[in-house]
Amino acid sequence: MSTYVLVHGAFHGAWCWQKVVPLLEAAGHQVIAVDLPSHGEDQTPPSEVTLKDYTNRVCSVLDEQTEKVILVGHSFGGLVISQVAEYRPDKIQTLVYLAAILPMNNQNMMVISEAYQMSPLPLLFSPDMTYAHLDQTCVTEHFYGECTEADATEAKSRLGHQPLAPFMAPVSLTEERFDSVPRMYIETTKDNSLTVEVQRQMQSHTPCQQVFTMDTDHSPFLSQPELLVSNLESVAQKVAP
Repeated sequence: MSTYVLVHGAFHGAWCWQKVVPLLEAAGHQVIAVDLPSHGEDQTPPSEVTLKDYTNRVCSVLDEQTEKVILVGHSFGGLVISQVAEYRPDKIQTLVYLAAILPMNNQNMMVISEAYQMSPLPLLFSPDMTYAHLDQTCVTEHFYGECTEADATEAKSRLGHQPLAPFMAPVSLTEERFDSVPRMYIETTKDNSLTVEVQRQMQSHTPCQQVFTMDTDHSPFLSQPELLVSNLESVAQKVAP
């Protein structure tokens, strides 16, 4: 059986994996859903959080494991797991990008957004411009278009502030370390937040060993958890020693 470490995207927390974790555990896997600093149950002030704080949190989880893990990143979490792979390549069996940012060396989120002409999120900024939250009136269509009304409503109620410093920090990735870790991508064809066209452009620049396609919105952990778990288990089978 495998160990999955699940990293959420911007504005979310470990709570977003609440349907996925029990399904993977029921199949016999170990699962760790991480709250990045200032997200979910973590109380770090958002104005103090950097990308290094994010990667330190994930690295600390990997350092506690005796076996290599399958490291999954959703959305902005893809940028986080990429930098983690540079720091801890020997702790990761494979990277899995779920409707996720797949960066190249020295890119940050702002550069990526401009390079791929991504549609801006409906952000509302803090007075000091150190964090933002989302305009609730636009969230469903961006993130939860295929979710039930109940799931979308609950998810929106749990969205938190997003520190902005992690968006500004470029990743530092090398062939020797980051590129030594296998990569797989799970793309989402009904995604209104990170369109499948952008997902595929990123894949063309940073190829992955395997691509899975899901006919879902940006949040398949809520809209299609059973199918997502099936794909995650397929990943484990493909990278099994």
